[in-house]
Amino acid sequence: MWDVTQSTTFPQSSFPQTSDLTGRSALVTGASRGIGEAIATELARRGASVVITSRKAEPLEEAAERIRQAVPSASVTAFAANTGDPEDRAGAVAATVAQGGGIHILVNNTGIAPLAGPLMDADLDAYRKTFDTNVVAALGFVQEAYRAGMKDTGGAVVNISSVAGLRSTGVIAAYGTSKAALIRLTAELAWELGPNIRVNAIAPAIVRTKFASGLIEGENEARAAAAYPMKRIGEPEDVARAVAFLASDEAAWITGETLAVDGGTLATGGA
Repeated sequence: MWDVTQSTTFPQSSFPQTSDLTGRSALVTGASRGIGEAIATELARRGASVVITSRKAEPLEEAAERIRQAVPSASVTAFAANTGDPEDRAGAVAATVAQGGGIHILVNNTGIAPLAGPLMDADLDAYRKTFDTNVVAALGFVQEAYRAGMKDTGGAVVNISSVAGLRSTGVIAAYGTSKAALIRLTAELAWELGPNIRVNAIAPAIVRTKFASGLIEGENEARAAAAYPMKRIGEPEDVARAVAFLASDEAAWITGETLAVDGGTLATGGA
């Protein structure tokens, strides 16, 4: 039997063993509430300097204050930006560089789902906007971060997709196809930007947020939770901890992957 204690091929000391993000600068989009705010809070807790964005300044400032209350040592800046505006994307990246001396972590969390129901009834303008926001803007942020120095310093990109991008739902098909495209984009960018930049995705199932409120109102929550092996829906912090791991040195040899944070729902074959 192979004795791992005798192996010296890969000395343990040669591998990064920390999720400490001190000295790193992060940009989290769509962070005025829910999953985005939880991600920004977790990155700040681990020492990163954080810039958060969303369209509306007031709720964004409120989120920044909640992060400061949760993490008194946090360095967090609110930068109101429309994800679909190239100038706003450039401004958010520039603010991240100015605050932290570079951009080392990018979390593309912004997402919209304006359409539900059959694709044969879908308004194509709304469908196009879904892709522009959920996919094209994410690539735009990666391009800006790359040009702003990530290509030289290295870094980590984490795209927030969805289990709807991995399995058909029959309910939110427009959203799901956009999130499937984001997963494909993640793999393509990992191939193109390695080895300096790692690119991964998270695919959550139902998480307790305003975005998912219609799915978990009243008895719907118990019904949804019963279908999951873990017997509960997700919390924003479940996703945030997974993002922080993928952004850290502990994930130094992981790129191009999509991590399902779904309470085991995909293991059941369910949607």
